[in-house]
Amino acid sequence: MKVSFEIIEKFNVSPEVIFEAWLNSKLHSEMTGGNAFCSSEIGGTFSTWDGYITGTNISLKKNQEIVQTWRTTEFKEGDEDSILTIQLKELKNGTEFKLIHTKIPEGQTQYKIGWKEYYFEPMRNYFHSLK
Repeated sequence: MKVSFEIIEKFNVSPEVIFEAWLNSKLHSEMTGGNAFCSSEIGGTFSTWDGYITGTNISLKKNQEIVQTWRTTEFKEGDEDSILTIQLKELKNGTEFKLIHTKIPEGQTQYKIGWKEYYFEPMRNYFHSLK
């Protein structure tokens, strides 16, 4: 059985800032602290955290939603890619960031904690430093 979860975070920057940082190699690297090669094109591929995470952009709605295939080096060769959906909703003082991660191979429950530790904490620090 595949694993799925959803996490909602709030950041003190606009959806535009998050959208651009997610899809820009230099900004994504600065935002997370891991080496990233990103694409802002549908069908474009990406690699983050020094090649640990790879995938392809499926759908991009400017400053609103990013949908990507997503896998790590921990996926078995025969495992289907998981799907990552990021929804950005503008708030009065920032952005609601909803992460929906679906179709994760069974037994790989570490990603929910990984998102918080390797993405949300560094993102919060990075966006705070932009103020």
